[in-house]
Parts: sequence; C-alpha cells; structure tokens
Amino acid sequence: MNAPVLEDQSAVPAPPTLRAVTRARVRGAYRRRIVASAILLLVAAAFVLSLMAGHTFYPAGDVLRVVLGEDVPGASFTVGTLRLPRAVLAVAAGFSFGIAGVTFQTMLRNPLASPDVIGITSGAGAAAAIAIVMFSLGGTEVSVVAIVAALAVALLVYTLAFRDGVAGTRLILIGIGIAALLDSVTSYVLSQAGEWDLQEAMRWLTGSLNGTTWQETAPAGFALLVLGPVLLHQARNLSALSLGDDTASALGVRVERTRLVVIVAAVGLIAFATAAAGPIAFVAFLSGPIAARLVGTGGSLLVPAGLVGALLVLCADFTGQYAFGTRFPVGIVTGVLGAPYLVYLIVRTNRAGGSL
Repeated sequence: MNAPVLEDQSAVPAPPTLRAVTRARVRGAYRRRIVASAILLLVAAAFVLSLMAGHTFYPAGDVLRVVLGEDVPGASFTVGTLRLPRAVLAVAAGFSFGIAGVTFQTMLRNPLASPDVIGITSGAGAAAAIAIVMFSLGGTEVSVVAIVAALAVALLVYTLAFRDGVAGTRLILIGIGIAALLDSVTSYVLSQAGEWDLQEAMRWLTGSLNGTTWQETAPAGFALLVLGPVLLHQARNLSALSLGDDTASALGVRVERTRLVVIVAAVGLIAFATAAAGPIAFVAFLSGPIAARLVGTGGSLLVPAGLVGALLVLCADFTGQYAFGTRFPVGIVTGVLGAPYLVYLIVRTNRAGGSL
C-alpha cells in the first residue's frame, strides 16, 4: 500500500501579515496625498495661466495686484472683470461636477452612473431651453428653473428606481430612458425657436464660460462651500456603500439615509454648476475614472475627482479659447474628450460579458 503523499506546503502562499497590510495601506495613503497635491498644483498653475495669458499677456505681478484690489490700467478690466470670474467659475463648476460624478459612480458601483448619463443634466438643459424659448426668460430666472428641474428629475429617477432599495443597474437604465426623452423635448423646443432665442439656448446647452460675471459665479461657489463638506463628511459611508447594501448595513451604515443625503448633495452641486456654466459635457463622467487611475484604489476619490474636474474645465476652456482659429465653448472640448471614452467603456463592458 502506497504511503500518502503530503502536499508541498512551500507552494501555498503565506497569508499577509498585519504589518505587511499596514505598510501597504500607508504606502497607498502616501501615494494618494502626493498625487492629490500634484493635481492641486496643476490646478493652481492652470488657474494662474488663465489669468495671465490671452490675446494680451499680463505678468504675474500685475495679476497679483489686480487680485489684491489695486487699480492697474488695462489689467483691472481684462483680468479683474473678464478673466478672474471665469477662472473661479471653471474651478467651482469643475470641482462640483467631479465630486458629484464620482459620488454617483461610487454609490452605484458603475462608471456609467454619471449625471451626464442618467438624465440630471438633461433635465436642467430641457428646462432652460423651455424657459428661454417659450417664456423669454434669461439670466437668474433660467438658472433657477434649471436648478429646480435638475432636482425634480433626480427625484423622479430615484422614485422610479426604488423597489426595496435602489439597484444601480435599474437606476441607470431608467435614467438613460428619461435622458433620451428630455433630449427629445429639448430638440423639439429648439426647432420652434427664433434665431436669437436659438443662439442663446444653444450657448447655454453647450456649456460655456463666455461672459461669466460674479453674479453667476457666486451661487455655484456658495453651493460648493455648503454641499461639498456634506459629501466629504459622508466619504466613509459612501465607500461602504460601494461594497453593497448588505455589507454597508453590517458595518453600521444607515443605507437609505446615507444614499438620500449623498444624492441630494450631489444633485445640488450638479444643479448649481449647470445653472452657472451649462451642462459641461462629460466632466462628471471622466473625473472619477481619471482620479482612480492616478491615485489608485483603497481610499476616497472625492477630493481627487473634484481636483481633476477643476483641471479639466480650466484646461478645456483655455484650449477652446486660444488653441484654434476660432473660439469654442468649453463643453465642445470636453465633449470631444468624453465621447470616445464612453464608447470605449460600453464596448469593454460588452466584451467582458457584463451589463450596465
């Protein structure tokens, strides 16, 4: 009778020790801080460049004097009135789109779960088009209508998707259907518009920072200061939600309460940013995946995604203004960046045999 063959214990990998796991977490946290700091420096550099460069170049000293409130001939108007509110809105809107987009993607565990895709920005755009074309509204009135519409569409999508909780796939599919319906409404409204109203509506719908004033910038900045900390406070609970509702509940997270809070805060940020700058395409969609590639996994992506969003809008706006023979709205540039990634993501998901 043959003797039993003992397994080669050396071939079985040893479980990681607590010290090794701790070292890996420390390295990951260190990487996230370094990368986030680097992105922040890039945002600051792009912000300063957007104030200095243009058809007229102003040295950093003149720009600093204008920012500090001094009267500098020529620079006070160009930098203080034209460029500064535009750059501040680019940062506020980009950060808002970025942090809100990654909130939905993390909560629903799907990179397609972006406000661009699930109908929130489509709702704001349709309402703004109706306000401009059919009721001849403008300025603050259009912004208020867009904010209310974005919140209403988010509530509608959430309500239709709710069935003993909210499943990510169900919410995304319902959102895509509502977005298609709202885009059809927008197309019909634009087909009935006069020449002037059509130009105004298209400028708003494309996503543009042209002609930005402090009156438009202030509400978006205020919303970011109020709602941004709400999302940051929920970062740990949001990370738990990404593990699934049952796991999050076992970890002590009040799932539906947390989901409702983060949805309201994220939709509020999207609504105010869209009201100020229009639905700048794909910034919310791209910021989270780019941030994840840069900082790695294992921690919250809220701040890195917000910084990436701010950097995207600043760079896209500067490129649209000065890189071509004519000026393009920022939404066109971000749309050119985001559309190929959306197609790639859908093709990759299909090849992997997955669903939305």
